[in-house]
Amino acid sequence: MPPMKSFRPFVAIKIAVVLLWLFTTGFTYQIALPGRKLSFPADHYAHPDFKTEWWYYTGHLAGDSGKRYGYQVTFFRFGLRDRQKEAKATPLFSELYMAHFALSDIAARKFTFRERIHRGIAGKAGGRGYGDQAGAATDRLLVWNGDWKVTGDGGNHAIQVNDRGTRLRLNLQSLKPVVLHGQNGLSQKGEGEGRASYYYSLTRMQTDGVLSVNGKSEKVRGLTWMDHEFGSNQLQEDQVGWDWFSIQLDNNAELMLYLMRRKDGSIDPYSSGTLVSADGTVKSLSLKDYRIDIVDRWKSPTSGATYPMKWKVTVPAEALELEITPAFAEQELITNRSTRVTYWEGAASIRGTARGQAVSGQGYVEMTGYAGKLTI
Repeated sequence: MPPMKSFRPFVAIKIAVVLLWLFTTGFTYQIALPGRKLSFPADHYAHPDFKTEWWYYTGHLAGDSGKRYGYQVTFFRFGLRDRQKEAKATPLFSELYMAHFALSDIAARKFTFRERIHRGIAGKAGGRGYGDQAGAATDRLLVWNGDWKVTGDGGNHAIQVNDRGTRLRLNLQSLKPVVLHGQNGLSQKGEGEGRASYYYSLTRMQTDGVLSVNGKSEKVRGLTWMDHEFGSNQLQEDQVGWDWFSIQLDNNAELMLYLMRRKDGSIDPYSSGTLVSADGTVKSLSLKDYRIDIVDRWKSPTSGATYPMKWKVTVPAEALELEITPAFAEQELITNRSTRVTYWEGAASIRGTARGQAVSGQGYVEMTGYAGKLTI
């Protein structure tokens, strides 16, 4: 028998042929359908068989100085494998990774935004190739873009971001179990097969760490909301965007709501929400179960888009009435260097009543499609 090394050229050729076949015969991504059972911690990891995926962290922090902050750290993965033939790009790069970081200084009404974009390889998590610029592991929670990254083990996550004088290092510990949205984690966004995503959240994560701005560091602590979604074909042609709300109340309950908006200004009936009680009980809400009324609006001097800017939320069956007020209006992200989407995402305060008792809290609001139709 000849030495093993004599087979290496033949193995390399065979692998190259297989890869060439994969990237020239086309690739079909999976779509989100009923019947999939989400499993943890495995579903915290990357899902490269789906075209679109994001890990979303939004939270409120208080510093030792007494200053209050809102923050957003988001990692996006967009699959390119179904476009290899048309794209004339090196087939080795099968994914596009983007990341957004935003910091809202509440008292100063100052909004800082950073973004990243790199090509990478699906599921790659190590080595010294170009794919190391960004990636998302399939065997553990590890998503990175340059020196930004999120890691984790079950309900314990860690975030690090460092860009142009602003540095954030956070440790997060989930205080509640995973919350599955929609029907067992399948969140239907519109009419038709696959117009959906798999969507879950960690709705209350105790958070502590260090924030550094222009060389000045302070310890921070607070609460974070984590979302993870993956799918391949969510929006319909007549859907232009969505309004999304995450709410953490001081009675230890949480609420997620979203409105899918159509071109004609109407709300898609597939809009939905989730109510998480203090004891962790989860209740799914359909559009008929809640109402969101716009109280005020704001026109961005930068993009020209006009956004709702204050809301009244009612969930009649729960005797829940809330008013959502943004910390300040100027929390718009214009992402020309990454996703090329202009959207509003910002910290907000919550006041209202729950079954006749006064409640307050904090939240985050995301609004897409006001500066142009969203395509994902």
